[in-house]
Amino acid sequence: MLPGHATAEGTAAYAARFQTLAEAGHFRRAKGLGDAWMAPSLGLGTYLGEADNATDAGYEAAIAAALDGGINLLDTAINYRHQRSERAIGRVLGSGRYRREEIVVCTKAGFFPFDGEMPADPRAYIFSTYLQSRLAHPGQIAAGAHCMAPVFLADQLQRSRNNLGLETIDVFYLHNPETQAAGLSREEFYRRLREAFEFLEKAAANGLIRYYGAATWSGFRVPPDHGEYLELSRMAALAREIGGEEHHFRFVQLPYNLQMPEASVLMNQPVEKPPYVSLLGAAARLKINVVASASLAAGQLRGLNAEALEYLRPFLAPAESAVDCALQFSRASVVTALTGMSRAEHVAANLRVAAWPPASAVQISRLLRQ
Repeated sequence: MLPGHATAEGTAAYAARFQTLAEAGHFRRAKGLGDAWMAPSLGLGTYLGEADNATDAGYEAAIAAALDGGINLLDTAINYRHQRSERAIGRVLGSGRYRREEIVVCTKAGFFPFDGEMPADPRAYIFSTYLQSRLAHPGQIAAGAHCMAPVFLADQLQRSRNNLGLETIDVFYLHNPETQAAGLSREEFYRRLREAFEFLEKAAANGLIRYYGAATWSGFRVPPDHGEYLELSRMAALAREIGGEEHHFRFVQLPYNLQMPEASVLMNQPVEKPPYVSLLGAAARLKINVVASASLAAGQLRGLNAEALEYLRPFLAPAESAVDCALQFSRASVVTALTGMSRAEHVAANLRVAAWPPASAVQISRLLRQ
């Protein structure tokens, strides 16, 4: 396994090699970290694609192009493409071409992963791999597919470290914890979350991870009375109770794009006391970094019509195409906006956007008020 982890010095040295991108504002300093990384405004996501050798090769070429071109944050999950996305990252990082301290590697755990391909009988695979071996118990499983019990997380963390070939993972997310919240009382959900956070703080203390977070789909984008709602301040309070002011719960991930702007416009998060603020506002107060997923809304934003583009361009200049506008919007208000890059040509197109100054907070605010 490769030793080390992303550092402030390493990521700063990486950013310094891409002067044009740095001067344009592509690199941002993450908040609340002992190592204040320089993170890129656009990160490489690895969710989409078939679980086959051709897609593996495409991702490996894209990852190398990203690291060579100025994108040093890689995002994956153990269940993406049946563990093949993690393994593709591991092969590139294990090539010896790159400095470990310059690269931020993020992965997730929560959903049962298959191994390399879809098994003929998924239920039998889950039973034999996870239940029969007591890595998960039926009462800990939500929606037939999700678990965040400490024993399960420990197993998943070890598998991810093996897949990635890394001694230390920079950010380890609980993957869609709202999957558990939907079927539990609030108190039971936060009890389970506390147990997960206790494990993750120990993993950070033991050098297995640097930081942890929650990668969500709906949890931060729904009102407080919704069954899947997640309260960021309560999650941060749990982390402080367990790890003190230097706790390692420093990242959240959620969809944030032109179709799903709730992180900015939905006032659903209390911080200290009402009134509610947006997720972005709460995260800033709590020194938690926000990473945007689904920047292109799973490709839907590629199809913006001419009228929509004409309306958006003045707010998101110098964007021209639908993809330009989508990326300019998502990366403006967060530390990093993720977009899937499974081929080297995707990286080249996105680096073109990274070379532009991001849209200003004023312009984004004006756009969202329209």
